[in-house]
Amino acid sequence: MSFFEVVNPHLERHTAGRAGWLRAAVLGANDGLVSTASLMVGIAASGAATGAVLTAGLAGLAAGSMAMAAGEYVSVSSQVDVEKADRAKEQRELSSNPADELKELVGIYQSRGLPTALAQQVAEALHESGPLEAHLRDELGHSEAMAARPLQASAASAVSFLVGGLIPFLGLLGPATTRIWLVVAVTFVGLGCAGVLGAKAAGTTLARPALRVVIGGGLAMAITAAVGQLAGVAGI
Repeated sequence: MSFFEVVNPHLERHTAGRAGWLRAAVLGANDGLVSTASLMVGIAASGAATGAVLTAGLAGLAAGSMAMAAGEYVSVSSQVDVEKADRAKEQRELSSNPADELKELVGIYQSRGLPTALAQQVAEALHESGPLEAHLRDELGHSEAMAARPLQASAASAVSFLVGGLIPFLGLLGPATTRIWLVVAVTFVGLGCAGVLGAKAAGTTLARPALRVVIGGGLAMAITAAVGQLAGVAGI
């Protein structure tokens, strides 16, 4: 809890500050569940032995977690580069033509409903205290809460993929004749839990996010199982 929340216990708490890592974590967990389970189900549907299914699942888990980490890092780093370029551009414009930049800020506040005199007063006050931050926030929508954090997103994505991807392996603990169905069953349970947890963390309703995660994962497993079965019938 922050100092401001202690001073004012009625201060509203929002989830925007968690958007970056939360998106990466939810995406990673869902990908871990769906891709690992789909791979295992596809291999099992081809008629492969349990050892082959286990090996394929472990390989997919390792490769997927590393791919998610690298992908998130590259993607979010690109966003950081864009933010830095925007910051440098605004700094140059403020240095070369502060009067026009002040007018631009006045226009922004007018468009948001402030009277001209008040918009001018607010813009001038912000230009005296911190013009760059004012333009980044009100002109470009940049904020500390929404700032891109590559390492955080990369770690959240990799760890959540690994955790989510371990769940389908629980299905291999059952009898050999029902293992493929147990993998599917525990994956559905995991997808439902991931959807609910993601909705709770985001502060949204539970049913719709959980349902779309379960349906999407089910379709992925069904399609992969069909491909695996066709490969097995064809003798590939």
